[in-house]
Amino acid sequence: MPDQFNSVSIRKKANVHYEGHSISHVIELADGTKKTLGVILPTNKALTFKTHVPEHIEIISGKCTVQIGDEPEAKVYSSGESFHVPENSNFKIMTDEVIDYICHLE
Repeated sequence: MPDQFNSVSIRKKANVHYEGHSISHVIELADGTKKTLGVILPTNKALTFKTHVPEHIEIISGKCTVQIGDEPEAKVYSSGESFHVPENSNFKIMTDEVIDYICHLE
C-alpha cells in the first residue's frame, strides 16, 4: 500500500464520534472510490460502529482489539494488518494507544 493517495477530494468537515475519541475525514479518489482516513484515541471502553456497506479497515499504526458483529471472540490487530466488516453489521474497537487507520468503503 502506498504512503499517500494522489488526486483526491477531501470533505472538510471531520466525522467526530465518542467525544473526540474517533475522528475521520472522507476522501474520494478520482475513480469515485470512497475511503475514510482516521484516528482513534485511547479509551477505557469499546467504541461501537455500525456499517451500511462492507468495510475493509487497515491499521496504519498502533494496536487495537476488535470484535466484529456477533463473533464470540475479539481479535488483536496491529500496524500493517486489516479486518473486514460486512454490510449492515457492526464492530467494537478498543485501544490503549493512538490508532491511525484507513477504512475502504466497498
